[in-house]
Amino acid sequence: MMGPVRAVRTLLNFRPPRLNAGVKCVPQAFVAGTVIRTCPSLGSEPCARLSDGPGLRAFLRPPSKGEAVRESLGGQEEDAPPYLIGEPEPGGNRSVYFETYGCQMNVNDTEIAWSILQKNGYKKATSCTEADVILLVTCSIREKAEQTIWKRLKQLAALKSNRAKSQVPLKIGILGCMAERLKEEILEKEKLVDVLAGPDSYRDLPRLLTVAETGQKAVNVLLSLDETYADVMPVHVNSKTKTAFISIMRGCNNMCSYCIVPFTRGRERSRPISSILQEVRILSDQGVKEVTLLGQNVNSYCDTSEIQFQTKEPTHLSRGFSTIYRNKHGGLRFACLLDQVSRIDPEMRIRFTSPHPKDFPDEVLQLIQERGNICKQIHLPAQSGSTAILEAMRRGYTKEAYLELVERIREIIPGVSLSSDFIAGFCGETEDDHLQTIALLRQVRYNVGYLFAYSMRKKTHAYHRLADSVPAVVKQRRLEELIAVFREEATKLNTELIGTDQIVLVEGASKRSNVELCGRNDGNIKVIFPNLVIPCDWSSDMLVSIKPGDYISVQITSANSQSLKGIPICLTTLSKSAKVTELKTVSNGQ
Repeated sequence: MMGPVRAVRTLLNFRPPRLNAGVKCVPQAFVAGTVIRTCPSLGSEPCARLSDGPGLRAFLRPPSKGEAVRESLGGQEEDAPPYLIGEPEPGGNRSVYFETYGCQMNVNDTEIAWSILQKNGYKKATSCTEADVILLVTCSIREKAEQTIWKRLKQLAALKSNRAKSQVPLKIGILGCMAERLKEEILEKEKLVDVLAGPDSYRDLPRLLTVAETGQKAVNVLLSLDETYADVMPVHVNSKTKTAFISIMRGCNNMCSYCIVPFTRGRERSRPISSILQEVRILSDQGVKEVTLLGQNVNSYCDTSEIQFQTKEPTHLSRGFSTIYRNKHGGLRFACLLDQVSRIDPEMRIRFTSPHPKDFPDEVLQLIQERGNICKQIHLPAQSGSTAILEAMRRGYTKEAYLELVERIREIIPGVSLSSDFIAGFCGETEDDHLQTIALLRQVRYNVGYLFAYSMRKKTHAYHRLADSVPAVVKQRRLEELIAVFREEATKLNTELIGTDQIVLVEGASKRSNVELCGRNDGNIKVIFPNLVIPCDWSSDMLVSIKPGDYISVQITSANSQSLKGIPICLTTLSKSAKVTELKTVSNGQ
Protein backbone atom coordinates (compact mmCIF):
# COMPACT_ATOMS: atom_id res chain seq x y z
CA MET A 1 0.00 0.00 0.00
CA MET A 2 1.32 3.40 -0.94
CA GLY A 3 2.36 5.53 2.08
CA PRO A 4 1.37 9.20 2.43
CA VAL A 5 4.80 10.59 1.62
CA ARG A 6 5.17 8.43 -1.51
CA ALA A 7 1.70 9.51 -2.59
CA VAL A 8 2.63 13.17 -2.15
CA ARG A 9 5.84 12.65 -4.18
CA THR A 10 3.83 11.02 -6.97
CA LEU A 11 1.40 13.95 -7.04
CA LEU A 12 4.21 16.48 -7.07
CA ASN A 13 5.94 14.86 -10.05
CA PHE A 14 2.82 13.98 -12.05
CA ARG A 15 2.14 15.77 -15.34
CA PRO A 16 -0.86 14.97 -17.57
CA PRO A 17 0.15 12.92 -20.65
CA ARG A 18 -0.20 14.32 -24.20
CA LEU A 19 -3.42 13.03 -25.72
CA ASN A 20 -4.34 12.37 -29.34
CA ALA A 21 -7.73 13.43 -30.60
CA GLY A 22 -10.24 10.65 -30.85
CA VAL A 23 -8.80 8.57 -28.02
CA LYS A 24 -11.47 7.13 -25.83
CA CYS A 25 -11.82 8.24 -22.20
CA VAL A 26 -9.94 5.50 -20.33
CA PRO A 27 -7.99 5.27 -17.09
CA GLN A 28 -4.38 6.45 -17.59
CA ALA A 29 -2.88 6.69 -14.11
CA PHE A 30 -3.66 5.83 -10.51
CA VAL A 31 -2.43 8.24 -7.84
CA ALA A 32 -3.17 7.55 -4.16
CA GLY A 33 -6.43 5.82 -5.05
CA THR A 34 -7.60 8.55 -7.45
CA VAL A 35 -8.37 7.63 -11.05
CA ILE A 36 -7.11 10.21 -13.56
CA ARG A 37 -8.82 9.97 -16.93
CA THR A 38 -8.00 11.43 -20.28
CA CYS A 39 -10.78 13.26 -22.07
CA PRO A 40 -10.95 13.40 -25.88
CA SER A 41 -13.22 16.44 -25.85
CA LEU A 42 -10.26 18.68 -24.91
CA GLY A 43 -8.39 17.88 -28.09
CA SER A 44 -4.65 17.53 -28.46
CA GLU A 45 -3.67 21.21 -28.36
CA PRO A 46 -4.92 22.02 -24.86
CA CYS A 47 -3.45 18.77 -23.55
CA ALA A 48 -0.14 19.62 -25.12
CA ARG A 49 -0.14 22.92 -23.27
CA LEU A 50 -1.03 21.10 -20.05
CA SER A 51 1.82 18.66 -20.41
CA ASP A 52 4.28 21.52 -20.85
CA GLY A 53 2.77 23.62 -18.03
CA PRO A 54 3.57 23.76 -14.30
CA GLY A 55 3.06 20.76 -12.08
CA LEU A 56 1.53 20.69 -8.59
CA ARG A 57 4.92 21.42 -7.05
CA ALA A 58 4.90 24.92 -8.52
CA PHE A 59 1.90 25.85 -6.39
CA LEU A 60 3.40 24.72 -3.08
CA ARG A 61 5.83 26.66 -0.93
CA PRO A 62 9.42 25.36 -0.71
CA PRO A 63 9.91 22.99 2.23
CA SER A 64 11.22 24.65 5.37
CA LYS A 65 13.98 23.26 7.52
CA GLY A 66 13.14 19.81 8.82
CA GLU A 67 10.37 19.23 6.26
CA ALA A 68 12.30 17.48 3.51
CA VAL A 69 11.00 14.03 2.60
CA ARG A 70 13.48 11.19 2.89
CA GLU A 71 14.75 9.99 -0.47
CA SER A 72 15.12 6.41 0.62
CA LEU A 73 12.47 4.99 2.92
CA GLY A 74 14.22 1.65 3.37
CA GLY A 75 11.36 0.17 5.40
CA GLN A 76 11.79 2.88 8.06
CA GLU A 77 8.90 4.91 9.39
CA GLU A 78 8.04 7.70 6.98
CA ASP A 79 8.37 11.35 7.99
CA ALA A 80 5.16 13.31 8.27
CA PRO A 81 4.31 15.06 5.00
CA PRO A 82 5.12 18.78 4.81
CA TYR A 83 1.53 19.95 5.15
CA LEU A 84 1.19 18.11 8.49
CA ILE A 85 4.32 19.54 10.10
CA GLY A 86 3.65 22.61 12.26
CA GLU A 87 6.63 24.24 13.92
CA PRO A 88 6.03 27.01 16.45
CA GLU A 89 6.76 30.42 15.04
CA PRO A 90 9.55 32.09 17.08
CA GLY A 91 9.04 35.48 18.68
CA GLY A 92 12.12 36.80 16.96
CA ASN A 93 13.35 38.19 20.28
CA ARG A 94 10.51 40.70 20.26
CA SER A 95 9.54 42.24 23.58
CA VAL A 96 6.03 42.02 25.05
CA TYR A 97 4.40 44.17 27.71
CA PHE A 98 1.28 43.11 29.63
CA GLU A 99 -1.32 45.36 31.23
CA THR A 100 -3.78 43.45 33.44
CA TYR A 101 -7.24 44.70 34.38
CA GLY A 102 -9.98 43.15 36.50
CA CYS A 103 -10.04 40.11 38.75
CA GLN A 104 -7.38 37.75 40.10
CA MET A 105 -8.21 35.29 37.33
CA ASN A 106 -6.87 37.83 34.84
CA VAL A 107 -3.62 38.01 36.81
CA ASN A 108 -3.30 34.24 36.42
CA ASP A 109 -4.26 34.48 32.73
CA THR A 110 -1.44 36.98 32.25
CA GLU A 111 1.02 34.53 33.77
CA ILE A 112 -0.24 31.73 31.50
CA ALA A 113 0.02 33.91 28.38
CA TRP A 114 3.50 35.06 29.35
CA SER A 115 4.63 31.45 29.92
CA ILE A 116 3.47 30.51 26.41
CA LEU A 117 5.09 33.51 24.73
CA GLN A 118 8.34 33.14 26.67
CA LYS A 119 8.72 29.57 25.39
CA ASN A 120 8.25 30.90 21.87
CA GLY A 121 11.13 33.36 21.98
CA TYR A 122 9.53 36.54 23.32
CA LYS A 123 11.17 38.61 26.02
CA LYS A 124 9.49 40.79 28.64
CA ALA A 125 9.48 44.57 28.30
CA THR A 126 9.58 46.68 31.45
CA SER A 127 7.42 49.46 29.98
CA CYS A 128 5.01 49.97 27.10
CA THR A 129 7.34 52.47 25.42
CA GLU A 130 10.05 49.86 24.86
CA ALA A 131 7.69 47.03 23.86
CA ASP A 132 7.16 45.59 20.37
CA VAL A 133 3.88 44.01 21.51
CA ILE A 134 1.41 45.39 24.07
CA LEU A 135 -1.24 42.98 25.35
CA LEU A 136 -4.17 44.16 27.46
CA VAL A 137 -5.75 41.41 29.60
CA THR A 138 -9.30 42.68 29.95
CA CYS A 139 -12.48 42.39 32.02
CA SER A 140 -16.13 42.61 30.90
CA ILE A 141 -17.97 42.12 34.19
CA ARG A 142 -19.14 45.76 34.25
CA GLU A 143 -19.38 48.61 31.76
CA LYS A 144 -16.89 50.71 33.74
CA ALA A 145 -14.21 48.04 33.27
CA GLU A 146 -14.73 48.12 29.50
CA GLN A 147 -14.68 51.94 29.39
CA THR A 148 -11.25 51.83 31.03
CA ILE A 149 -9.96 49.71 28.14
CA TRP A 150 -11.47 51.98 25.47
CA LYS A 151 -9.72 54.97 27.05
CA ARG A 152 -6.44 53.08 27.24
CA LEU A 153 -6.65 52.13 23.56
CA LYS A 154 -6.93 55.81 22.61
CA GLN A 155 -3.73 56.49 24.56
CA LEU A 156 -1.95 53.60 22.85
CA ALA A 157 -3.03 54.91 19.43
CA ALA A 158 -0.67 57.85 19.86
CA LEU A 159 2.14 55.54 20.94
CA LYS A 160 1.61 53.40 17.85
CA SER A 161 1.43 56.31 15.38
CA ASN A 162 4.56 57.92 16.82
CA ARG A 163 6.58 54.73 16.52
CA ALA A 164 9.93 55.33 14.79
CA LYS A 165 10.14 53.88 11.29
CA SER A 166 13.44 52.24 12.21
CA GLN A 167 11.61 50.08 14.77
CA VAL A 168 9.43 47.08 14.05
CA PRO A 169 5.74 48.11 13.93
CA LEU A 170 4.04 48.09 17.33
CA LYS A 171 1.38 45.40 17.71
CA ILE A 172 -1.50 45.75 20.16
CA GLY A 173 -3.63 42.86 21.38
CA ILE A 174 -6.80 42.51 23.46
CA LEU A 175 -6.94 39.32 25.55
CA GLY A 176 -9.58 37.85 27.83
CA CYS A 177 -13.27 38.50 28.38
CA MET A 178 -13.58 41.75 26.44
CA ALA A 179 -12.03 40.13 23.36
CA GLU A 180 -14.68 37.41 23.52
CA ARG A 181 -17.64 39.71 24.22
CA LEU A 182 -16.91 42.64 21.88
CA LYS A 183 -14.84 41.13 19.08
CA GLU A 184 -16.78 42.72 16.20
CA GLU A 185 -17.00 46.13 17.86
CA ILE A 186 -13.29 46.18 18.71
CA LEU A 187 -12.25 45.34 15.16
CA GLU A 188 -14.59 47.95 13.66
CA LYS A 189 -14.07 50.72 16.23
CA GLU A 190 -10.38 50.38 17.02
CA LYS A 191 -8.40 49.87 13.84
CA LEU A 192 -5.14 49.86 15.81
CA VAL A 193 -5.93 46.50 17.49
CA ASP A 194 -4.00 43.73 15.73
CA VAL A 195 -4.77 40.65 17.86
CA LEU A 196 -7.87 39.40 19.66
CA ALA A 197 -7.59 36.29 21.85
CA GLY A 198 -10.31 34.95 24.15
CA PRO A 199 -9.65 33.28 27.52
CA ASP A 200 -9.37 29.82 25.92
CA SER A 201 -7.07 30.88 23.05
CA TYR A 202 -3.79 31.77 24.76
CA ARG A 203 -2.01 28.73 23.30
CA ASP A 204 -2.64 30.29 19.89
CA LEU A 205 -0.95 33.61 20.74
CA PRO A 206 2.38 32.84 18.98
CA ARG A 207 0.54 32.08 15.73
CA LEU A 208 -1.79 35.07 16.10
CA LEU A 209 1.15 37.42 16.60
CA THR A 210 2.91 35.90 13.57
CA VAL A 211 -0.20 36.56 11.46
CA ALA A 212 -0.34 40.13 12.79
CA GLU A 213 3.26 40.67 11.64
CA THR A 214 2.02 40.31 8.04
CA GLY A 215 -0.37 43.24 8.54
CA GLN A 216 -3.51 41.14 8.95
CA LYS A 217 -5.92 41.15 11.88
CA ALA A 218 -5.55 37.95 13.92
CA VAL A 219 -8.55 36.67 15.89
CA ASN A 220 -9.28 33.55 17.96
CA VAL A 221 -12.08 33.84 20.49
CA LEU A 222 -13.35 30.26 20.40
CA LEU A 223 -14.51 28.90 23.75
CA SER A 224 -13.48 25.42 24.84
CA LEU A 225 -15.23 22.67 26.77
CA ASP A 226 -11.98 21.24 28.14
CA GLU A 227 -9.18 23.85 28.14
CA THR A 228 -7.70 24.31 31.62
CA TYR A 229 -4.04 25.04 30.68
CA ALA A 230 -3.15 22.19 33.05
CA ASP A 231 0.19 21.59 31.29
CA VAL A 232 1.16 25.27 31.20
CA MET A 233 3.18 26.32 34.23
CA PRO A 234 2.48 30.05 34.76
CA VAL A 235 5.47 32.39 34.91
CA HIS A 236 4.91 35.01 37.58
CA VAL A 237 5.10 38.50 36.13
CA ASN A 238 6.29 39.88 39.49
CA SER A 239 8.90 37.41 40.70
CA LYS A 240 9.54 39.42 43.89
CA THR A 241 6.12 38.83 45.43
CA LYS A 242 5.62 36.05 47.96
CA THR A 243 1.98 35.43 47.04
CA ALA A 244 0.59 33.64 43.99
CA PHE A 245 -2.68 32.77 42.26
CA ILE A 246 -3.40 29.25 41.03
CA SER A 247 -6.26 28.59 38.63
CA ILE A 248 -7.98 25.30 39.56
CA MET A 249 -10.97 25.58 37.22
CA ARG A 250 -12.35 27.74 34.42
CA GLY A 251 -15.81 28.83 33.34
CA CYS A 252 -19.13 28.74 35.21
CA ASN A 253 -22.40 26.79 34.97
CA ASN A 254 -24.49 28.88 37.37
CA MET A 255 -26.00 31.24 34.77
CA CYS A 256 -26.94 33.95 37.26
CA SER A 257 -29.18 36.31 35.32
CA TYR A 258 -26.87 39.35 35.65
CA CYS A 259 -23.56 37.60 34.90
CA ILE A 260 -21.61 37.60 31.63
CA VAL A 261 -18.98 35.06 32.79
CA PRO A 262 -20.56 31.91 31.25
CA PHE A 263 -20.62 33.72 27.91
CA THR A 264 -17.05 35.05 28.02
CA ARG A 265 -15.31 32.16 29.79
CA GLY A 266 -17.49 29.22 28.81
CA ARG A 267 -18.77 26.22 30.71
CA GLU A 268 -17.25 24.95 33.94
CA ARG A 269 -14.31 22.51 33.76
CA SER A 270 -11.82 21.57 36.46
CA ARG A 271 -8.07 21.21 36.20
CA PRO A 272 -6.60 17.80 37.15
CA ILE A 273 -5.50 17.72 40.78
CA SER A 274 -2.05 16.33 39.90
CA SER A 275 -1.28 19.48 37.90
CA ILE A 276 -2.45 21.76 40.72
CA LEU A 277 -0.39 19.97 43.36
CA GLN A 278 2.68 20.12 41.14
CA GLU A 279 2.32 23.90 40.79
CA VAL A 280 1.87 24.33 44.55
CA ARG A 281 5.05 22.34 45.21
CA ILE A 282 7.01 24.45 42.72
CA LEU A 283 5.76 27.67 44.33
CA SER A 284 6.66 26.35 47.77
CA ASP A 285 10.20 25.58 46.56
CA GLN A 286 10.40 29.15 45.22
CA GLY A 287 9.60 30.57 48.66
CA VAL A 288 6.00 31.62 48.02
CA LYS A 289 4.18 31.98 51.36
CA GLU A 290 0.55 32.31 50.24
CA VAL A 291 -1.44 30.86 47.35
CA THR A 292 -5.00 31.68 46.36
CA LEU A 293 -6.93 28.98 44.52
CA LEU A 294 -8.96 30.59 41.74
CA GLY A 295 -12.15 29.77 39.90
CA GLN A 296 -15.37 31.50 38.86
CA ASN A 297 -17.12 29.04 41.21
CA VAL A 298 -14.01 27.75 42.94
CA ASN A 299 -15.70 25.52 45.54
CA SER A 300 -17.63 23.71 42.79
CA TYR A 301 -14.32 22.07 41.79
CA CYS A 302 -14.83 18.50 40.51
CA ASP A 303 -11.93 16.57 38.97
CA THR A 304 -13.01 13.57 36.86
CA SER A 305 -9.70 13.19 35.03
CA GLU A 306 -8.89 9.80 36.60
CA ILE A 307 -11.06 6.70 36.64
CA GLN A 308 -10.86 6.29 40.43
CA PHE A 309 -12.55 9.70 40.81
CA GLN A 310 -15.57 8.64 38.77
CA THR A 311 -18.11 7.55 41.36
CA LYS A 312 -21.89 7.89 41.58
CA GLU A 313 -21.85 10.08 44.69
CA PRO A 314 -23.81 13.31 44.07
CA THR A 315 -22.61 16.82 44.89
CA HIS A 316 -23.33 17.95 48.46
CA LEU A 317 -24.78 21.47 48.46
CA SER A 318 -25.26 23.83 51.40
CA ARG A 319 -28.59 23.26 53.11
CA GLY A 320 -31.43 25.22 51.47
CA PHE A 321 -29.49 25.89 48.24
CA SER A 322 -30.17 24.68 44.69
CA THR A 323 -28.78 24.94 41.16
CA ILE A 324 -30.39 25.43 37.76
CA TYR A 325 -28.16 22.72 36.26
CA ARG A 326 -28.21 18.96 36.79
CA ASN A 327 -26.48 17.79 39.97
CA LYS A 328 -22.95 16.48 39.43
CA HIS A 329 -22.05 12.89 40.20
CA GLY A 330 -18.58 11.58 40.94
CA GLY A 331 -15.28 13.39 40.77
CA LEU A 332 -12.75 14.51 43.34
CA ARG A 333 -14.33 17.46 45.17
CA PHE A 334 -13.10 20.75 46.56
CA ALA A 335 -12.70 19.45 50.11
CA CYS A 336 -10.26 16.77 48.88
CA LEU A 337 -8.30 19.31 46.84
CA LEU A 338 -8.12 21.76 49.74
CA ASP A 339 -6.95 18.98 52.06
CA GLN A 340 -4.12 17.88 49.76
CA VAL A 341 -3.00 21.42 48.88
CA SER A 342 -2.79 22.41 52.55
CA ARG A 343 -0.59 19.39 53.38
CA ILE A 344 2.20 20.34 50.95
CA ASP A 345 3.68 23.15 53.01
CA PRO A 346 2.38 23.86 56.55
CA GLU A 347 4.02 27.31 56.38
CA MET A 348 2.14 28.32 53.21
CA ARG A 349 -1.18 30.10 53.66
CA ILE A 350 -4.08 28.84 51.52
CA ARG A 351 -6.96 31.03 50.34
CA PHE A 352 -9.60 30.53 47.66
CA THR A 353 -11.91 32.74 45.61
CA SER A 354 -14.54 33.22 44.31
CA PRO A 355 -16.91 30.66 45.82
CA HIS A 356 -20.68 30.31 45.55
CA PRO A 357 -22.63 29.94 48.82
CA LYS A 358 -24.32 26.78 47.55
CA ASP A 359 -21.03 24.83 47.62
CA PHE A 360 -20.17 24.98 51.35
CA PRO A 361 -20.97 21.54 52.78
CA ASP A 362 -19.87 20.93 56.36
CA GLU A 363 -16.78 18.96 55.33
CA VAL A 364 -15.30 22.08 53.70
CA LEU A 365 -16.03 24.25 56.74
CA GLN A 366 -14.62 21.69 59.17
CA LEU A 367 -11.41 21.36 57.14
CA ILE A 368 -10.93 25.14 57.19
CA GLN A 369 -11.28 25.12 60.98
CA GLU A 370 -8.94 22.15 61.51
CA ARG A 371 -6.07 23.08 59.20
CA GLY A 372 -3.81 25.80 60.55
CA ASN A 373 -2.60 27.13 57.21
CA ILE A 374 -6.04 27.44 55.58
CA CYS A 375 -7.08 31.04 56.26
CA LYS A 376 -10.14 31.54 58.44
CA GLN A 377 -11.62 33.86 55.86
CA ILE A 378 -14.53 33.10 53.54
CA HIS A 379 -15.88 35.12 50.65
CA LEU A 380 -19.66 34.65 50.70
CA PRO A 381 -21.29 36.64 47.84
CA ALA A 382 -24.84 37.60 48.81
CA GLN A 383 -25.61 40.06 45.93
CA SER A 384 -28.89 41.13 47.60
CA GLY A 385 -30.78 40.88 50.88
CA SER A 386 -34.14 40.48 49.18
CA THR A 387 -35.44 36.99 48.39
CA ALA A 388 -37.47 38.39 45.47
CA ILE A 389 -34.36 39.92 43.90
CA LEU A 390 -32.30 36.78 44.60
CA GLU A 391 -34.92 34.82 42.67
CA ALA A 392 -34.75 37.29 39.77
CA MET A 393 -30.96 36.93 39.85
CA ARG A 394 -31.33 33.11 39.71
CA ARG A 395 -29.04 32.70 42.70
CA GLY A 396 -30.62 29.48 43.97
CA TYR A 397 -31.26 30.52 47.59
CA THR A 398 -33.40 32.73 49.81
CA LYS A 399 -32.27 35.36 52.29
CA GLU A 400 -33.21 32.93 55.10
CA ALA A 401 -31.05 30.12 53.66
CA TYR A 402 -28.12 32.53 53.31
CA LEU A 403 -28.42 33.68 56.94
CA GLU A 404 -28.63 30.06 58.09
CA LEU A 405 -25.37 29.34 56.23
CA VAL A 406 -23.69 32.37 57.85
CA GLU A 407 -24.74 31.08 61.27
CA ARG A 408 -23.41 27.60 60.42
CA ILE A 409 -20.06 29.01 59.26
CA ARG A 410 -19.59 31.03 62.43
CA GLU A 411 -20.57 28.06 64.55
CA ILE A 412 -17.93 25.79 62.95
CA ILE A 413 -15.22 28.48 62.45
CA PRO A 414 -15.28 30.90 65.42
CA GLY A 415 -13.76 34.28 64.59
CA VAL A 416 -14.04 33.76 60.84
CA SER A 417 -13.68 36.82 58.63
CA LEU A 418 -16.43 37.22 56.01
CA SER A 419 -16.44 39.21 52.79
CA SER A 420 -19.20 39.60 50.21
CA ASP A 421 -20.41 41.06 46.89
CA PHE A 422 -23.49 43.25 46.52
CA ILE A 423 -25.27 44.73 43.50
CA ALA A 424 -27.27 47.94 43.90
CA GLY A 425 -30.23 48.63 41.61
CA PHE A 426 -30.75 45.27 39.91
CA CYS A 427 -33.71 44.91 37.55
CA GLY A 428 -36.98 45.56 39.37
CA GLU A 429 -35.36 46.36 42.72
CA THR A 430 -37.76 48.37 44.89
CA GLU A 431 -36.93 50.62 47.81
CA ASP A 432 -38.05 47.85 50.15
CA ASP A 433 -35.69 45.38 48.45
CA HIS A 434 -32.88 47.88 48.95
CA LEU A 435 -33.71 48.31 52.64
CA GLN A 436 -33.63 44.53 53.08
CA THR A 437 -30.09 44.52 51.67
CA ILE A 438 -29.07 47.23 54.13
CA ALA A 439 -30.56 45.12 56.94
CA LEU A 440 -28.52 42.10 55.79
CA LEU A 441 -25.32 44.17 55.84
CA ARG A 442 -26.02 45.18 59.43
CA GLN A 443 -27.02 41.70 60.54
CA VAL A 444 -24.08 39.78 59.04
CA ARG A 445 -21.32 42.44 59.41
CA TYR A 446 -18.63 41.85 56.80
CA ASN A 447 -14.93 42.62 57.17
CA VAL A 448 -14.48 43.21 53.43
CA GLY A 449 -17.09 44.20 50.82
CA TYR A 450 -17.25 44.61 47.05
CA LEU A 451 -20.24 46.75 46.14
CA PHE A 452 -21.28 47.95 42.67
CA ALA A 453 -24.19 49.51 40.84
CA TYR A 454 -25.89 47.12 38.41
CA SER A 455 -24.54 47.22 34.85
CA MET A 456 -26.59 45.25 32.31
CA ARG A 457 -24.55 43.02 30.01
CA LYS A 458 -25.63 41.78 26.59
CA LYS A 459 -26.21 38.01 26.18
CA THR A 460 -27.21 37.56 29.83
CA HIS A 461 -30.60 36.24 30.97
CA ALA A 462 -31.42 39.67 32.42
CA TYR A 463 -30.68 41.35 29.08
CA HIS A 464 -33.15 39.09 27.28
CA ARG A 465 -35.85 38.68 29.94
CA LEU A 466 -35.73 41.59 32.40
CA ALA A 467 -35.95 45.38 32.23
CA ASP A 468 -33.16 47.58 33.56
CA SER A 469 -35.81 49.63 35.33
CA VAL A 470 -33.88 51.38 38.11
CA PRO A 471 -32.66 54.85 37.02
CA ALA A 472 -28.91 55.44 37.14
CA VAL A 473 -29.25 58.20 39.75
CA VAL A 474 -31.21 55.84 42.03
CA LYS A 475 -28.63 53.09 41.55
CA GLN A 476 -25.87 55.47 42.56
CA ARG A 477 -27.76 56.69 45.64
CA ARG A 478 -28.48 53.15 46.78
CA LEU A 479 -24.87 52.13 46.17
CA GLU A 480 -23.61 55.02 48.31
CA GLU A 481 -26.00 53.99 51.11
CA LEU A 482 -24.79 50.38 50.96
CA ILE A 483 -21.15 51.51 51.08
CA ALA A 484 -21.83 53.77 54.07
CA VAL A 485 -23.49 50.94 56.03
CA PHE A 486 -20.75 48.47 55.10
CA ARG A 487 -18.01 50.86 56.26
CA GLU A 488 -19.84 51.57 59.50
CA GLU A 489 -20.11 47.88 60.35
CA ALA A 490 -16.59 47.03 59.13
CA THR A 491 -15.16 49.79 61.34
CA LYS A 492 -16.91 48.26 64.37
CA LEU A 493 -15.56 44.80 63.54
CA ASN A 494 -12.00 46.01 62.98
CA THR A 495 -12.07 48.15 66.13
CA GLU A 496 -12.74 44.97 68.11
CA LEU A 497 -9.27 43.79 67.05
CA ILE A 498 -7.46 46.66 68.80
CA GLY A 499 -5.15 45.21 71.46
CA THR A 500 -4.96 41.78 69.82
CA ASP A 501 -1.89 40.19 68.23
CA GLN A 502 -2.35 39.44 64.55
CA ILE A 503 -0.13 37.18 62.43
CA VAL A 504 0.72 39.19 59.32
CA LEU A 505 2.37 38.07 56.09
CA VAL A 506 4.60 40.98 55.04
CA GLU A 507 3.99 42.12 51.45
CA GLY A 508 6.30 45.13 51.18
CA ALA A 509 6.38 48.90 51.52
CA SER A 510 3.20 50.82 52.26
CA LYS A 511 1.95 52.87 49.30
CA ARG A 512 1.38 55.91 51.51
CA SER A 513 4.58 55.99 53.54
CA ASN A 514 8.25 55.23 52.92
CA VAL A 515 8.82 54.38 56.59
CA GLU A 516 5.97 51.87 56.90
CA LEU A 517 5.38 48.35 55.67
CA CYS A 518 2.14 46.51 55.02
CA GLY A 519 0.80 42.99 54.89
CA ARG A 520 -2.39 41.02 55.52
CA ASN A 521 -3.65 39.09 58.48
CA ASP A 522 -5.38 35.71 58.37
CA GLY A 523 -8.71 37.46 57.71
CA ASN A 524 -7.27 39.19 54.60
CA ILE A 525 -7.42 42.64 56.21
CA LYS A 526 -4.58 45.02 55.38
CA VAL A 527 -2.26 45.76 58.32
CA ILE A 528 0.15 48.73 58.30
CA PHE A 529 3.13 48.95 60.69
CA PRO A 530 6.47 50.81 61.03
CA ASN A 531 9.59 49.37 59.42
CA LEU A 532 11.59 48.42 62.54
CA VAL A 533 14.13 45.81 63.53
CA ILE A 534 12.40 43.20 65.69
CA PRO A 535 13.30 40.05 67.69
CA CYS A 536 13.58 36.90 65.61
CA ASP A 537 11.38 35.06 68.14
CA TRP A 538 9.19 35.70 71.19
CA SER A 539 11.99 34.60 73.51
CA SER A 540 15.02 35.95 71.59
CA ASP A 541 17.04 39.16 72.01
CA MET A 542 18.54 38.96 68.51
CA LEU A 543 17.12 41.72 66.28
CA VAL A 544 16.45 41.33 62.54
CA SER A 545 15.04 43.47 59.74
CA ILE A 546 11.57 42.78 58.37
CA LYS A 547 11.37 41.66 54.75
CA PRO A 548 8.62 40.56 52.33
CA GLY A 549 7.59 36.97 52.93
CA ASP A 550 8.12 37.13 56.70
CA TYR A 551 5.38 36.17 59.12
CA ILE A 552 5.38 38.66 61.99
CA SER A 553 3.25 39.20 65.05
CA VAL A 554 1.71 42.68 65.10
CA GLN A 555 -0.14 44.24 68.06
CA ILE A 556 -3.07 46.26 66.69
CA THR A 557 -3.29 49.86 67.94
CA SER A 558 -5.93 51.45 65.65
CA ALA A 559 -8.45 50.54 62.97
CA ASN A 560 -10.80 51.85 60.30
CA SER A 561 -13.10 50.18 57.80
CA GLN A 562 -10.31 49.40 55.36
CA SER A 563 -7.24 48.54 57.43
CA LEU A 564 -5.54 48.01 60.76
CA LYS A 565 -2.46 49.70 62.21
CA GLY A 566 -0.08 48.23 64.75
CA ILE A 567 3.38 47.70 66.19
CA PRO A 568 5.50 44.72 65.03
CA ILE A 569 6.47 42.48 67.94
CA CYS A 570 8.63 39.68 66.52
CA LEU A 571 9.13 37.24 63.68
CA THR A 572 7.10 34.05 63.84
CA THR A 573 5.83 31.12 61.81
CA LEU A 574 2.36 29.66 61.33
CA SER A 575 3.21 26.61 63.46
CA LYS A 576 4.76 28.69 66.25
CA SER A 577 1.86 31.13 66.36
CA ALA A 578 -0.59 28.22 66.54
CA LYS A 579 1.23 26.86 69.58
CA VAL A 580 1.24 30.28 71.26
CA THR A 581 -2.50 30.67 70.61
CA GLU A 582 -3.11 27.22 72.05
CA LEU A 583 -1.12 28.06 75.21
CA LYS A 584 -3.03 31.34 75.66
CA THR A 585 -6.34 29.50 75.27
CA VAL A 586 -5.34 26.94 77.91
CA SER A 587 -4.08 29.68 80.23
CA ASN A 588 -7.31 31.68 79.89
CA GLY A 589 -9.33 28.51 80.51
CA GLN A 590 -7.48 27.85 83.74
